[in-house]
Amino acid sequence: MKKSILVIAIAALGFTTASAQESVMFGVKGGVNFADITGDDFGDAESRTSFNLGLVGEIPLSNKVSIQPEVLYSGQGFDVVERDQDNVFDTDGNIEYQLDYIQVPVLAKFYLVDGLSLQAGPSFNFKVSEEIDYKPLEDGGDVDFDEAEDFEFGVASGLEYKFNNGFFIQGRYNYGFTDLIKDRDIHNSVFQAGIGFMF
Repeated sequence: MKKSILVIAIAALGFTTASAQESVMFGVKGGVNFADITGDDFGDAESRTSFNLGLVGEIPLSNKVSIQPEVLYSGQGFDVVERDQDNVFDTDGNIEYQLDYIQVPVLAKFYLVDGLSLQAGPSFNFKVSEEIDYKPLEDGGDVDFDEAEDFEFGVASGLEYKFNNGFFIQGRYNYGFTDLIKDRDIHNSVFQAGIGFMF
């Protein structure tokens, strides 16, 4: 599995470099995830707030179109929040289902105006950890879990604004088409907001 992740990551970052009309750019990015699970076979849950962090490339094909491959660590899952008798959230009692991935999105990037771009494309996601944390606000409480599929095919889309100095901000939505658990209508749904810098 680790070899597969490495091969796809290298291929994604090097994709179409030979045909690019301008210099390939590389950068770093990170941000916050608002992750949830959706589907007919899943009940209510609270969004898990986590993070994403990784590397990004941009391969210009023209003045208005680029390919943007990325390799990201993405914290996902959801929160199960215990309630007291008055139906008030007890944040010290919440339980996190932590489902983390290495994401390899390969996005088409269309510049709408100078600096502002629309991005969309497939995302190849590899599960790296899955556990239930009964004490997310403390050390300990982790219980290993192995129900989710190891690989997920998804789609990512969003907007980005890149400043002239290479700094950028972006918002994105990710949806997993693969059933989270085999033959069950349960899917990852993640909003990401982040910043980055192109060197």
